Amino acid sequence: MIKRTFSYLRNMKKDNNAELFPIVDDAGLVIGCATRGECHSGSKLLHPVVHLHVTDSEGRIYLQLRPLWKEIQPGKWDTAVGGHIDYGETVADALRREVFEELGITEFEPNFIMHYIFESEREKEFVYVYSTVYDGAVSPSDELDGGRFWGRQELMDAIGKGVLTPNFEQEYSRISDRL
Repeated sequence: MIKRTFSYLRNMKKDNNAELFPIVDDAGLVIGCATRGECHSGSKLLHPVVHLHVTDSEGRIYLQLRPLWKEIQPGKWDTAVGGHIDYGETVADALRREVFEELGITEFEPNFIMHYIFESEREKEFVYVYSTVYDGAVSPSDELDGGRFWGRQELMDAIGKGVLTPNFEQEYSRISDRL
């Protein structure tokens, strides 16, 4: 029964596999384009994404819960905002669009932290990482299964337990001292 329910939930909603993403070189320069489906097919076409880490003035970190219908890391806690840059879109525009789409936030000050290349079994991403301190209302969209602020110790206790996405764990270990 659990497997059938999980399968049903995964099939309720799907990502648009025809959506066009830029393909970039190791320096982040656009060299072409491909569909979401092509980028996530195991082709390892390097495509750019934006991440925003949201902390509040108490130092807690907001994480989103990935929905069960997602093909990659369903049901796991992840970076507050993470999304693909559309073909023809700037990094700054993609960041603002994704923050609004996922959390309903329009007023925030992004601070660039770093960029790096993340590679999993299925894909390869050029990740632009930002942070912001935000104490306003957060309204997770239906793209997510919710979200909440985590205390630092609670977050440390969850690392390595299969609760968080491997991408988040890896990224957090690189930047936790800058949040």
